[in-house]
Amino acid sequence: MSEVTASACSVQFDAVVKKFGDGPTVLQDINFIANDGDFVAIIGPSGCGKSTLLRLLAGLVPITAGQVKIDGAAPGPESPELAYVFQEPTLLAWQRVAANVELPLVLRKVPANERAAIVHRCLSQVRLSDRADAFPRQLSGGQQMRVSIARALAIEPQLLLLDEPFGALDEMTRNHLNEELLALREEAAWTAFFVTHSVAEAVFLANRVVIMSANPGRIAHEVAIDLPYPRTQATREDSTFQQLVAQVSSLLRSVEEETT
Repeated sequence: MSEVTASACSVQFDAVVKKFGDGPTVLQDINFIANDGDFVAIIGPSGCGKSTLLRLLAGLVPITAGQVKIDGAAPGPESPELAYVFQEPTLLAWQRVAANVELPLVLRKVPANERAAIVHRCLSQVRLSDRADAFPRQLSGGQQMRVSIARALAIEPQLLLLDEPFGALDEMTRNHLNEELLALREEAAWTAFFVTHSVAEAVFLANRVVIMSANPGRIAHEVAIDLPYPRTQATREDSTFQQLVAQVSSLLRSVEEETT
């Protein structure tokens, strides 16, 4: 990993349980610690609670039992800054690209002159400075997702949650965005949780891959990804990368077989 700055944070799940009303238990006994600057990829069968795990961490849904700690304390107003990138870009169709990136800064009442500089920097980081005045409908799917990432990075998060952000994109675009995301990670360290259904994507991005089982959702396995950063197309062609993909794929298949 690159040198981690003070912007990264730690995350701890301590015996976390989640149920929705009287329904079945979605998550059971989630125990996990992410250290400052970890990039944690989460994979598992559909319905195992991957997205629910992110929503608990973001405070979007309440925990049924157990606790989550960010930098050693329960989430609250003084918690480290957190940003969430959803499966869809969730851009405001009637607002131009720059205004979409600016939105979280407006909500935080950041002065206008500061907002302009931040928006310019973030759009430059995702290589979309020339599309600042475009509307979302004028962008490709990959460009829209880059705007969504720029919007998340505008608040300089210490914790970045990404829920299958590239799942709807073609493989070539996804691979390019994976590399761009890691390049952004080199510029400003943050702790990341990334949900994906792609084993190759998980291994490429993360230094730790968590494999979940279903019914109820649990952490079944964790695989350390000992590959150097920065990662490039050459990483995907490396035999160690391919061996790790095969290892994680095998563990995932075993989990899926146990739940069918």
